[in-house]
Amino acid sequence: MPIAQPDNGRMGGVGDPQGPDEWFKSLPLVTKYWFGATLLVTLSVNFQIISPYKIIFDWESLKGNLELWRLLTPFCFAGPFDFSTLIGCYMLMQFSKQYETGGPFNTGAGGGTADYIFCMLFGTSMMVLTYPFVKDMVALPPVFCRNLTYYVLYIWSKRNPTSNASIWGFPIKATYLPFAYLAMTVFMGQGYMDMLHGIAIGHLYYFLVDIVPVVYGRDILHTPAFLIDQFGVGEYTPAREPAVRPVAGARTGGITGFGGSPAGGQAAAPARPASGNHNWGNGGQRLGAD
Repeated sequence: MPIAQPDNGRMGGVGDPQGPDEWFKSLPLVTKYWFGATLLVTLSVNFQIISPYKIIFDWESLKGNLELWRLLTPFCFAGPFDFSTLIGCYMLMQFSKQYETGGPFNTGAGGGTADYIFCMLFGTSMMVLTYPFVKDMVALPPVFCRNLTYYVLYIWSKRNPTSNASIWGFPIKATYLPFAYLAMTVFMGQGYMDMLHGIAIGHLYYFLVDIVPVVYGRDILHTPAFLIDQFGVGEYTPAREPAVRPVAGARTGGITGFGGSPAGGQAAAPARPASGNHNWGNGGQRLGAD
């Protein structure tokens, strides 16, 4: 199944890092940690090393037992072992990498790592705060990995609206890509409310960052100073690269699928992960009991 990936103008495999370890180390900072944590949590739950009920967001456990990991793990569980979970992990990595390396929206740190971390903190906080209002519609356990993936995808599409993509050979601009995924998911009869949740919060972030300053002349969202102090201003540069690159101003290129040409590949509609005994990720079904 072809999946969207960046058009870097390079032949496939030429100049890529050799081996999984080098490839993983080559990922930009935020993407590397989010993707790595998602693999760790997803594998741990599927191999029954930890209970799925230990990784969901639960305010009572968080408040009463100080289970602080529940602030992170709900965003790092991709689903049960199946092909759609693999696709979800790939989409998480690919679109996060594409957005991070292309230069996030500038909220005070020049469109660099600090801005992307602030973007993620805004998205995760809003998902937790708004979940009580959408939980009856979502009808899923409080895990937000897919929500956050589509949050990032939507923001990337607004940051790079003229980038080229195609779905099953049909060309499409990046600005329409989240809705194309959504339409195909609905057409296939799969759960989509978590996608809508992520897209809606992504639009809120985009509105506050890109529309309000222009239309109303007010900057509402600002990257905190402690993040700027920690990660600096400007585009993230991997440690192995000695030179600091200037802040990225250009948009990223188009996206292609496996086997596609750089001019435009294919993007497949994501499938909601099938459920196991707990009905994890099966759209429209609640978390069951053991």
